[in-house]
Amino acid sequence: MKRLLIRLAALFGVILLSTIGALTWYAGRPLTLQQPVVDFTVQRGFTMRQAAAAIARAGVDVQPDLLYWIARLGGKAALIKAGSYEVHAGVTPWQLVLKLSAGDVSQGEVLFVEGWNFRQVREALENHPYLQPDTRGLSEEEIMRRIGAGESRAEGLFFPDTYLFDKQSSALAVLRRAYVAMQQRLAAAWESRDPALPLASPYELLVLASIVEKETGRPEDRGLIASVFANRLRIGMRLQTDPTVIYGLGTAFDGRLRRRDLDTDHPWNTYTRAGLPPTPIAIPGRDSLQAAVRPAKTDYLYFVSRGDGTSVFSRTLEDHNRAVDRYQRNGKGS
Repeated sequence: MKRLLIRLAALFGVILLSTIGALTWYAGRPLTLQQPVVDFTVQRGFTMRQAAAAIARAGVDVQPDLLYWIARLGGKAALIKAGSYEVHAGVTPWQLVLKLSAGDVSQGEVLFVEGWNFRQVREALENHPYLQPDTRGLSEEEIMRRIGAGESRAEGLFFPDTYLFDKQSSALAVLRRAYVAMQQRLAAAWESRDPALPLASPYELLVLASIVEKETGRPEDRGLIASVFANRLRIGMRLQTDPTVIYGLGTAFDGRLRRRDLDTDHPWNTYTRAGLPPTPIAIPGRDSLQAAVRPAKTDYLYFVSRGDGTSVFSRTLEDHNRAVDRYQRNGKGS
């Protein structure tokens, strides 16, 4: 009996060594992929066996049981991390295990552009192939509540930037980051404001900055345009800015602003109402925030576009009307 046990132990040892050798060989062997790049997701709470099965289903030609044992014998089976992953041709089973245990997730990105309105922000999130569209079907107020915002209106409150995220992340999570980023930059800008700025709150600063953003894309004109609006606010003069009227028209705007549009009253019509509109009209960038918080020191009250991206600034209505005649009514450029 003793001799039999020794023989069995020896046989078991040979089998074990052979198995480990085979696994070691397999662990370093490049796998075949159904596509040059394969994406897969390891859900939160997945075991290594479940992760291995998900990888195989995604199009990696790997034996799930073998991948599990490679991870277990390598001490990595309990260390895998949830997330979305990306693998390329030539990857080996051991590299897969290391990627899972290191949490080397693949990332997507989404860009919020200066001057976008909230409708455009939502479209970018909800149509993104790597984001969970968990804002879809929610009201604006509900979205703001879910991201922990104190405001009920969303317009202008998301900082324009490129946001990186793990694939299959929540759209609400990205919005939360953009909201916090804007709050931080808005607070910093407000702390550095010109003491003579005719604004009562950071939110009013955001509204003014959004108007500056929509009025020009020319960096050197932003401070001058902000000065025109600040000067008008100081003397109680209406802002009379087309972008606010266009915003109020919403999807009804067909690309052409008519006299009747300027005469039709609504909360964002700065031709019919004094002061700032009730909300921002777009997301302002860093430069527009800075221009609004510290406008140029001028006595300008008017400006008109030359039609080439630059503007002519005037102190008097007489000078302004001459500029309008030259650059707009007569259709002449500079």
